[in-house]
Amino acid sequence: MQNGRRIAFDFGDVRIGVAVSDLSGLLATPLENIANVESTLMTQLEKLLLEYQPIYLVVGSPLHLSGQVSAKGESVQTFAQALSSITKAPIYLIDERLTTVSAARSIKQTGKNTREAKSLIDGLAAAMILESALNQERLHGAPMNRYL
Repeated sequence: MQNGRRIAFDFGDVRIGVAVSDLSGLLATPLENIANVESTLMTQLEKLLLEYQPIYLVVGSPLHLSGQVSAKGESVQTFAQALSSITKAPIYLIDERLTTVSAARSIKQTGKNTREAKSLIDGLAAAMILESALNQERLHGAPMNRYL
């Protein structure tokens, strides 16, 4: 695996969960969420990319259980397109079906309810998306489904 950080996003209408890998690509760690506010979003994303200098980006793409792109998937593609305007790093879309559900279940097992832990859920979902990409990279040399 190539040395360098990778960043994943769990796109939401209110907030965007973010996770980053270590330099070796072994661990995915949730970061603070980014508020999805049009006036500040691009500035926050630029700061994040400048700080971590990722070798690639991953965006969770919600699909229906049938595998078809959901309505939310169109918003994700718009977000990925916006990311491409501020970075030259490759961007991959990763199937995120059920990551938010899995993240909520994991947090619930710690004794917190999902209302208390909404902000934690998004970061954990982003970490799960990144772990999926890292596993694909280990198996195939890169995540599958390159977007840009």
